[in-house]
Amino acid sequence: MTVDLRKFFQATNPSKTLVIANTEDRKYYIDFSSVRGGKIIEELKDNITFFSPDDPTCVLFTGHIGCGKSTELLRLKTELEQEEFHVVYFESSEDLEMADVDIGDVLLAIACRISQSLDKIILEEPSRLKNLLQGAWKVLNSEVTGIKFKAPEIPGIPKIGDVSITSENEKFSIAFGIGEITTTVKNDAMLREKLNQYLGPQKTQLLEAINQELLEPAIAKLKQLGKKGLVVIVDNLDRIDSRQKAWGRPQQEYLFVDQGEYLTKLNCHVVYTMPLALKFSNDYGNLTQRFSEEPKVLPMVLVQQDGKDCKAGISLLQQMVLARAFPDLDEKQRLEKISEIFDSPQTLERLCLVSGGHVRDLLRLLNAWIKKERQLPLSRQTLEDIIRVRCSEMIIPISDDEWELLRQVRQRKKVSGDQGYQKLIRSRLVFEYRNSNEFWFDINPILAEAKELQP
Repeated sequence: MTVDLRKFFQATNPSKTLVIANTEDRKYYIDFSSVRGGKIIEELKDNITFFSPDDPTCVLFTGHIGCGKSTELLRLKTELEQEEFHVVYFESSEDLEMADVDIGDVLLAIACRISQSLDKIILEEPSRLKNLLQGAWKVLNSEVTGIKFKAPEIPGIPKIGDVSITSENEKFSIAFGIGEITTTVKNDAMLREKLNQYLGPQKTQLLEAINQELLEPAIAKLKQLGKKGLVVIVDNLDRIDSRQKAWGRPQQEYLFVDQGEYLTKLNCHVVYTMPLALKFSNDYGNLTQRFSEEPKVLPMVLVQQDGKDCKAGISLLQQMVLARAFPDLDEKQRLEKISEIFDSPQTLERLCLVSGGHVRDLLRLLNAWIKKERQLPLSRQTLEDIIRVRCSEMIIPISDDEWELLRQVRQRKKVSGDQGYQKLIRSRLVFEYRNSNEFWFDINPILAEAKELQP
């Protein structure tokens, strides 16, 4: 079996999220739960399917950007669907302006996506929700904004304009109505402000309308069709910007702490991704009071602990790499093929160790390596060249104070306070690890040989 270099390169694309429901993607998937401190996705699934199938649940899910949260959430979606739940998964960054998010935006986006997923289920016309949306359009079309616009006319779809959302003979469409509003305001800060000024005082009414006119009747219909319930997975909400709102409150704390009560009040099962920054915020204690349980954290794959290699974690990362080249072989057969991809087994092990167990960073290194060499087997020397370049790039913005923090992390295996997060973790200078008994932090291995970290 000859490896197709181009296909191998494409399979290692670090920006591609594996969709477990896809047969080809499933061949690439590796379950890292045994070296990540626990079976987090099984816990999330059991919380819904076993412990509270008929009662609404709300869980926060977090971790480093690029550690594999989306892949795991899509696995959760597939497994819940196998348990006969209706699951709505969406990337919130497609609907929201991540630099300027308000609670009303999130609730509207969720309602829109749920409505879209129920296109074959007929529900009673939601009069209160319709009135709220018509009010929103009046605000957006008001002379105060100085802007007049009309939604495009689409055959067979209710027209939304500055007079009404439906004509006499057209059935109201929640998905279309909300979609037109969110599309219109996403790229216009002034219109977003007007919309949020309108929705802010009415968020309780909006939440009640979504629950009573959309979620509750939809769940009843779904159960008549043999489904066990409705689950909404809101991905990418961990990517909202950390900038301050106009009144000085950091956006992340505002949404998840100040408005957290509204996130928990939807009458269905909901999983939100949350910025890891909030784990280090002074408001974290207040956040945990808003939600019924602690946020679930997806840490790095464990590759080292106390200076010793974690063979189990390294082995699974090796399988992840080899599966991209040999998706149709079993684990043992893949290991026999290492020499076709790398100049030695030690070279593959070096790749896994230097990644620090960060899945996307490993794929980024591998992808750049393939592109640079353009032939197999890949050589150790080229990998070391890529590591040195990456280290140099990471070092450039690090200040003296940050080097001191990194030295402390290397020694103490701890990160504390909001400053520690902003300076170290968000920039992937420090990673979090867990096993079944404890959790700790350590520096990104790419920085390990930097002279600034030497004793």
